[in-house]
Amino acid sequence: MSLIEITEVRKSFGSNEVLKGINLDIEPGEVIAIIGKSGSGKSTLLRCINGLETISSGAISVAGAQFIDDELHLKALRLKVGMIFQQFNLFPHLNVGENVMLSQKVVKKTPKQDAEALARKMLERVGLAHKFEAYPDELSGGQQQRVAIARALAMQPTALLCDEITSALDPELVSEVLAVVRELAAEGMTLVMVTHEMKFARDVCSRVVFMHEGKVHEIGPPEEVFSSPKTPELKQFLGMTAH
Repeated sequence: MSLIEITEVRKSFGSNEVLKGINLDIEPGEVIAIIGKSGSGKSTLLRCINGLETISSGAISVAGAQFIDDELHLKALRLKVGMIFQQFNLFPHLNVGENVMLSQKVVKKTPKQDAEALARKMLERVGLAHKFEAYPDELSGGQQQRVAIARALAMQPTALLCDEITSALDPELVSEVLAVVRELAAEGMTLVMVTHEMKFARDVCSRVVFMHEGKVHEIGPPEEVFSSPKTPELKQFLGMTAH
């Protein structure tokens, strides 16, 4: 059974249908890159998988749990699926350690001592164990994003959704964040990433999903998708001239 099963998912905002019948199954340990133009529905799809947006029709299940629009189910879903955004969303008045501990304590009711031990462990995973006491404004953007990754990992999710997590960073900071993601992929974490980093998608991802106008337009191994796109839309997106 797939870890994430997305079946005929549609999502409309008013009269604007953003997702037009998405079908996608993601296996445990897969690293999926979602690429496509702005407005093709990529971020909306991630937000639906995480329960931040309710779907208009279709079905999403994560690790066998059906996505049903009520608080109890949504909470269960969010415990399984971590999400990291473009903006780091760290609380400025809390230090790094407290930021990573907060949702463990609030959502999972983890005792402070355990939450702290796990926070230290996850900060170590992203190379920031020494920043436990620092405050967000003392960190670079790349470091803040790595703290956000540690915070998501501290919830021990079965899958991690990354929405353009490098697009708000200065170019020289992108590689340190991608290095952490690369490591997570190597450890077998299931990752679904909306990304513009084509080289990263090619090197690290197991499959690439090209979304176009609210649909999964092409899907396949990176080698195939990047080297021999089947549709004019993907060729155009990749900036390839039609042969």
